[in-house]
Amino acid sequence: MEFALETMETTECYRLLTRLVAPRPIAFVSSLDAAGRGNLAPFSFFMLGGAAPPSVVICPLGDRRRGDKDTLRNIESTGEYVIHVVTEAMVARVNQASFDYPPEVDEFDAAGFTRVPSVRVRPPRVAESPVAMECRRFQVVRHGSGPMASNYIIGEVVHVHVDDAVLTDGLPDTHLIQPAARLGANDWSITRAAMHFSLARPTAP
Repeated sequence: MEFALETMETTECYRLLTRLVAPRPIAFVSSLDAAGRGNLAPFSFFMLGGAAPPSVVICPLGDRRRGDKDTLRNIESTGEYVIHVVTEAMVARVNQASFDYPPEVDEFDAAGFTRVPSVRVRPPRVAESPVAMECRRFQVVRHGSGPMASNYIIGEVVHVHVDDAVLTDGLPDTHLIQPAARLGANDWSITRAAMHFSLARPTAP
């Protein structure tokens, strides 16, 4: 079967591509608006950028009803946010935090997460997550307009918190973290240790 995306509706493109680009790690992002009101939201359009400087990218899509997502508005306004890794124990509450609450509602409270002070940025961390990356905005790249348009937020990671319980030899261990990921439709995945395998990079042609 062939798909000519220029002939498809936006929602059809979304349903197709989210089934193809999977599994996708989840960035559970805490931010504050200019008045100090909190926001907590998950994004599965999330990737590592580079290490010089350490950078990550999240992409909140344009909202169908209200335009820019609260997270995007907050990061553009204040320049600070925290990205958390999602574990299996967090999934149900993370899913609840994805509800389209009005800006005055803080999803920390609505979804039942615990605030912990950050070190380098103002938005609080999520105590339930074993990994938190404190970030500062570098640049927002907008691609398209209207519902489901892309807003690539490039951020520099300025501080990282990792629970000692998920460390092996002083480094985060994915076998222990077992992060959750998003697939297509309403499907999720857990990166269980039993499914991992190692494959050394080639050292010769």
